[in-house]
Amino acid sequence: MRTLFYYHPDFLEHNPGRGHPERPERLRAIIDGLKDSSLDQQVEWVEPQTVDPSYLKGIHSDEYVERILALDGCSTALDPDTVVSPGSVRAALRAAGAAVEAAKAVLSSSRTVAFCAVRPPGHHAERNRAMGFCLFNNVAIAADRVITEGLARRVVIFDPDLHHGNGTQNAFYRRNDVFYISIHRYPYYPGTGAISETGEGEGQGFTANVPLPGGMGDDDYMFVVMELVLPVMESFRPELLLVSAGFDAHVSDPLGDMSVTESGFVGMYSRIMTKALEKNIKCAFILEGGYDLYALRSSVSSILETLIEEKFEHSHEIRPCQEVQEIVDFVIERLRI
Repeated sequence: MRTLFYYHPDFLEHNPGRGHPERPERLRAIIDGLKDSSLDQQVEWVEPQTVDPSYLKGIHSDEYVERILALDGCSTALDPDTVVSPGSVRAALRAAGAAVEAAKAVLSSSRTVAFCAVRPPGHHAERNRAMGFCLFNNVAIAADRVITEGLARRVVIFDPDLHHGNGTQNAFYRRNDVFYISIHRYPYYPGTGAISETGEGEGQGFTANVPLPGGMGDDDYMFVVMELVLPVMESFRPELLLVSAGFDAHVSDPLGDMSVTESGFVGMYSRIMTKALEKNIKCAFILEGGYDLYALRSSVSSILETLIEEKFEHSHEIRPCQEVQEIVDFVIERLRI
């Protein structure tokens, strides 16, 4: 599997301040993990360009885009969690650029997958508001752009980040060309992602929220993939799958209360990639959360090794808890699958 790895030193220049969990060391840990395992020599490194600002306006309002761009070189807090430093805006422009470039690259090439090691993350960014460490909604911008340019007619966004991707959901809540699927802890920040949120208007039935209690682990997440994500990939027939690759559901993460391990992430994505190859669905992963440095490092390395070597293993017997099975059954009854 040809694996593109999108990274730029500008991502390290986004510095929310000492003690902030979304810190530059996150990417340094990922890069160190690749080098220690020699994976850095097996991926194709790509330095993304800054995104065309007009692309941002497919998801964000003109006023919001101009307001964020005006903060380039400044230091300020947009809310208690979301901080801008002098290098933040340029990093955010490159992060959105990486997502767009990766989506286009995999759509134009066979047997190619992409991983975007970007900062700041994006899935909380709303049309008119920065929040949850996010400035621009990288995944949403990429999905909207490839559809706008006619490179894809349908896109699935899978978001297993610990926190619900409110910004991504709202961007496509009334659309039927993007199917958004989120697994997240609930109730938890940002308070959205209830099981009843399934879309509106033309988008009714094209949003799937799987709100889970704390403590859920590998089997629970893999069950959601098997019973929900794969059937959506089968029935919705997307040309592109974008993964909001959050790792804060890891058992070691300081912001979560889940029990997913590296093996759990590999198991989920092994099953997803097998279906993607079967159905010729192109895939790109865009980094979101994940705040334990070792867990982030080891999880990303394990996933990249799996993608490169195509070691998609499915031998693990899945035994989810009863509550997860009931939640998934409830969700499926209300979707367009």
